[in-house]
Amino acid sequence: MTISFLEGSRAIAQTIANIQPDVVSAYPITPQTHIVEDLARFKAEKKADYEYLLAESEAAAASIVLGASAAGARVYTATSSQGLLLMLEVLYNAAGLRLPLVMTVANRAVGAPINIWNDHSDAMAMRDAGWVMLFAENHQEAVDLHVIAYRLAESTNLPVAVNVDGFILTHSHESVIIPDNKTIKKILPDYLPTDGAFLDTKNPTTIGGFFTSEHYWLERKQLDTDLKNALPLISKLYKQWKKILPTPSPVKAKFENGLLEYCGPSHPETLIIAMGSMAGTIKETIKDNKSVGLLKIRSFRPFPDIRQFTTSCKHIAVVEKAMSSGASGPLYAEVGSSLYNYKGVLSDNIVGLGGRDVSLQTIKHIIKSSGKAGIKFW
Repeated sequence: MTISFLEGSRAIAQTIANIQPDVVSAYPITPQTHIVEDLARFKAEKKADYEYLLAESEAAAASIVLGASAAGARVYTATSSQGLLLMLEVLYNAAGLRLPLVMTVANRAVGAPINIWNDHSDAMAMRDAGWVMLFAENHQEAVDLHVIAYRLAESTNLPVAVNVDGFILTHSHESVIIPDNKTIKKILPDYLPTDGAFLDTKNPTTIGGFFTSEHYWLERKQLDTDLKNALPLISKLYKQWKKILPTPSPVKAKFENGLLEYCGPSHPETLIIAMGSMAGTIKETIKDNKSVGLLKIRSFRPFPDIRQFTTSCKHIAVVEKAMSSGASGPLYAEVGSSLYNYKGVLSDNIVGLGGRDVSLQTIKHIIKSSGKAGIKFW
């Protein structure tokens, strides 16, 4: 095992190159540009043989991989912020057509006003599109989740988005292990789409027909069912991959199943629930605290069952980098729906909007105020 010190974008790009997709489509937008720049460089230097297509917009980039996937290719693209919003029509179609796309979302605030720094506003715009949505805490987790994403997508015919916090992960450097193609193939074989599930002139088929109201709802219900049924497979694939490529973790989790990770005491008084890179900040803040635990959500879609972690805690503080204007935060809504009979104090803490710093002191203030319900901005 070789440990490299890499920028997050380079680590993701090298992993994608080693996965060996057939088609990569690209349109640059900060902060995901370094990923597709590196993939272009690998192609130019003949270190990769995928078809690399530079699109004229993000909508076009998404359409390219949609068409290529419909023709039976393994595909990849990446985007961020306004670019993801421009892709939305295509993203809904990709899920409805049951195409196994994999996409990196370098999470960034959306305008207006203009802002290029990190929060999760962009990802929340696609939460109802029918995609699996995974969130990485650090570089190694981003690498691991991309490998798992391809196996998951190709096993379920569901598109998968791997979310990485813009700049915080994409432009920072960390020690990371990049699996080579031989290692990746232990969990991800060559892609062989099922006959009749892709466009083939020798075996004509229809993908994406016109559905009346009598049948449309059945397809949407089936997509919802298949997303929920993917929960155990995500967990299974994560455990398989960690056996293939075990990697050191700065904080040993008491529970981890690919969907969730719990760190802290066995019976916390206060439970923090969060996603993405700020989980590292929270772990550092609570490492010596005997009454506070962290439940990290790795799979936002499909959303896992979290009830087993909430039975003993008096306070639950949801900490999230997104807001749903006129309502609560999106993660808070999911938690509240899951814990409809929870008797303790549940609070929503919206942090980091537009890249606002989420410091150790911020987390300490959130813990201190966790006994008061309501929505708070930090």
